[in-house]
Amino acid sequence: MPLTTIDPTAALVVVDLQKGIVSALTDTPVTTAVQQTTRLAAEFRRHGLPVVLVNVTGRAPGRTDIPARVRVGTGRSANATAPPAGWADLIDELDVQPTDHLITKRRRSAFHDTGLDTLLRDLGVTQVVLTGVATSSGVESTARSAVDHGYHVVLATDAMGDPDPEAHRHSVERVFPKLGETATAAEVITMVEATR
Repeated sequence: MPLTTIDPTAALVVVDLQKGIVSALTDTPVTTAVQQTTRLAAEFRRHGLPVVLVNVTGRAPGRTDIPARVRVGTGRSANATAPPAGWADLIDELDVQPTDHLITKRRRSAFHDTGLDTLLRDLGVTQVVLTGVATSSGVESTARSAVDHGYHVVLATDAMGDPDPEAHRHSVERVFPKLGETATAAEVITMVEATR
């Protein structure tokens, strides 16, 4: 579904663009995701729209078929190692501003036990534009939760990346059209300009 509008109070929600994750994903899609996200953040700030920067410091404690390589929460496998200092710090490219809102999550979705929904409602937000990593994990989980919470969802598909290209493609082509509207960062920026 093409992007139809940007609501009067839309928020940019940036998922997991933090040093420990981005430094491990140096491929072109992630580099592009960072560049496009920084463009979107600058545009949202310029128009006084909320920018929410989300990092992750934990994982659900349940067992999985693929063990964690980095222990970011409790209940992880004995093979996992503790993250290095600064692992959860937001990347410098985001140029964090005093007006930005910071959310720390301990699960895949930025909505799970974080206060994000309360923050957005207090700001009068009715629409979220999502970016970040990984497309099929944190971004998709956050998109699903945003829909469940009743927000209009826009997925800036060139402002997100995934270490698994097939998983990224599946989310973008099969899942996201069911959750909201997909658009490029440039299309979102054009629509922000047109609706202000």
